[in-house]
Amino acid sequence: MVTKHEPSAELAVGLAVSEANVPPMVDSSAAEPQQPMSRSYIFWLMLASFGVSMAMMVPLAYGIAVRISELAPGHEEVLGYITGTAQAVYLIISPMIGIWSDRTRSRFGRRTPFIYLGIVIGLLGLIVISLAPNLLVVGAGWVLGMSGWSIAGAPLQLLMADKLPESQRGKVSALTGLMTQIAPVLGIGVAYAVSSNTTLVFLVPGVIGAVMLGIFPLIKPEGSSKDLPRTGHVTVRSVVTSYGFNVRKYPDFAWNWLGRFVFFVGLYFNTTFGTFFYAQRLDLPVREVAGIVATVGMIGVLAAAAGALIGGFLSDKLQRRRLFVMIAAVLFVGGAVAEATAWNLPQIIFGAVLMQLAIAVFATVDQAIVFAIIPERDQVGRYMAVVQFAQKIPSALAPLIAGVVITIGAVGDVKNYTLLYLTGAVFALVGGLIILLKVKSIR
Repeated sequence: MVTKHEPSAELAVGLAVSEANVPPMVDSSAAEPQQPMSRSYIFWLMLASFGVSMAMMVPLAYGIAVRISELAPGHEEVLGYITGTAQAVYLIISPMIGIWSDRTRSRFGRRTPFIYLGIVIGLLGLIVISLAPNLLVVGAGWVLGMSGWSIAGAPLQLLMADKLPESQRGKVSALTGLMTQIAPVLGIGVAYAVSSNTTLVFLVPGVIGAVMLGIFPLIKPEGSSKDLPRTGHVTVRSVVTSYGFNVRKYPDFAWNWLGRFVFFVGLYFNTTFGTFFYAQRLDLPVREVAGIVATVGMIGVLAAAAGALIGGFLSDKLQRRRLFVMIAAVLFVGGAVAEATAWNLPQIIFGAVLMQLAIAVFATVDQAIVFAIIPERDQVGRYMAVVQFAQKIPSALAPLIAGVVITIGAVGDVKNYTLLYLTGAVFALVGGLIILLKVKSIR
């Protein structure tokens, strides 16, 4: 599934490299899409989004924590190192995937081959993690798993950017985003049902997700890309320059990138250690937390559904995007504060519901903003990879930093999650303000 899942530009953070050496394409993808997606296409796109989200998020939210508790009890900070390293690896390869996707010429299309490549790599990674004898192998397995499911999910966003007209961007982003919210919750429930077998904890959600994702191109073929104009070979220079863009020429894209980046730093601060957080605050063994995570998640699904649908449909109807991004940031702050001070299940649920609502609104509406401000539509894959930096950099750095933050002022095994969640709230608020105040071409 797609995670609609970013921002910011760090205006200068290396992103302001030139776009020069990427030859332009003149196919239909260069034009602003006008033909609405059919209901049938949207339905299967939603199922595909659900599948990739389940396959990726269940290990991230539950499975890897279980493996750490088995192999190195009491060292939950390792979770940050493992997830951060995997994100860093994908961060390096993602622009290459975008470039190759844009330039792929096959009878199956530009995007479809990468869906199946990602599925194979992702499933291999899950098998490695489930059988790993030590944490080093767990980390290597998640590098494969994270890379594979990210490669498999990226084409779904690219197809949306290729095909969605402005009038549908909020709605379809809402519906696919809703799937990404529901999938991890149901997936963790599935994992909990087979929690007595570590291998099944990884493989059952992974196989279900792979099937739901893999069937999408079979039922809704992308169509051949063999007749599209050739754009030259991928060179080292073109890859390097693809990691950035001209900030001064595309200020809205840059500011949105920056705001998205900062928001996602806050998000990953407050979500990476969820399993360990629940275990500490509710005084439960880590393996038994899956039931709590699934219960909290199922309740949060209603909030996520409301956030995605209201944010997406209302932002389309009112033609206002930035306001909803700021509302999402404020809601996230409220949820983070509630979680930071929670030592009982009702307050944890309240905070989680607010954060689920906020994440759904932000992800849905900001994705619609991204689709509207892509600088060059003939290079959608490349620019969507740059957008992914705004999520992938935080997902790599935030867990590493968070692993240090929770040790500040820690007493024995009681980690400082209060400081972590409050810090995340500040980042989320700043990210929302950047988009609200600096992105000018979108209302």
